[in-house]
Amino acid sequence: MTDPLSTWRDVPTTDVVRRYVDDACADGYTGWVPPDERVAVFRNDGTMGNEKPMPIQLDFILRRPVETAVEDPILREKQPWKAAHERDHGWLAQVMADHYAGDDTNPPALAGGILTAFADIRAEDFKARSEAVLGDVRHPTLGRGYLECAYVPMVELLDHLRANGSATDIVSGGGRDFMRPISERVHGIPRDRVIGSTVALTYAPDDAGGESVRQVTMDYLDDGPEKPVQIWNRTGRRPALAAGNSNGDVEMLDFTHHPDRPTLRLIVLHDDPEREFDYVSGAERALDRAAERGWTVVSMKDDWHRAF
Repeated sequence: MTDPLSTWRDVPTTDVVRRYVDDACADGYTGWVPPDERVAVFRNDGTMGNEKPMPIQLDFILRRPVETAVEDPILREKQPWKAAHERDHGWLAQVMADHYAGDDTNPPALAGGILTAFADIRAEDFKARSEAVLGDVRHPTLGRGYLECAYVPMVELLDHLRANGSATDIVSGGGRDFMRPISERVHGIPRDRVIGSTVALTYAPDDAGGESVRQVTMDYLDDGPEKPVQIWNRTGRRPALAAGNSNGDVEMLDFTHHPDRPTLRLIVLHDDPEREFDYVSGAERALDRAAERGWTVVSMKDDWHRAF
């Protein structure tokens, strides 16, 4: 029989994952979870695939401010247009690190640029643009296409869970409409199982059936305490499994609690500079909580035969 977790090493972490699936999904086990309650939620960036030197979506979105900055030199001196124009990954990474450390001084500037970049375009046009970038652009340091930057052990875990009757959802701070093509093509997760940040949409009627059009304001940012809220809004379930890698996932992992049935909380630790990157910035609180509450930390270096 083919091992469904063939890229996971034979280590205690893998034993924990296998035992969870056996206990929760196999008939006859005392911890069996009814099929309609088997909900597994996964952060996207940094958990399902690479997020350094910046998330794929941020690279995609900042291409629009680059175009704007080329046309308007004044904007080149303002953030985030300046960072986008100069490909200043350091500033962008620091904004995200500051956010997860509780300092939101610069994120409003970044968010303002992002919201402005794709305002007033059709949702279907945004989808087409995102799919084009995903197919054409390569990672700046890993030497592979963006769609090849998914972590194959996590894709295996998704497949193994679904084979055992579990629903799998993406729950991430990234944009819902950007993640949907990735979720289908790479992770096998249908579009309606993607929970992510969204901008406000409005309906524009026309003779061809009308359009959904993106606005310049956020609907909600799916990060931190918003994640449990949106999970419940979309699924009406408390997850049985959750996987993340950052401080923004703590509340989602906390929410994944059942006193009378198996649960599994995973933290992906980026400790593999040979195959990817080595960092804990933005994950300090999550790792502390994992140590306090017995969550399972997945070492990319020690627990995976392959990363990509």
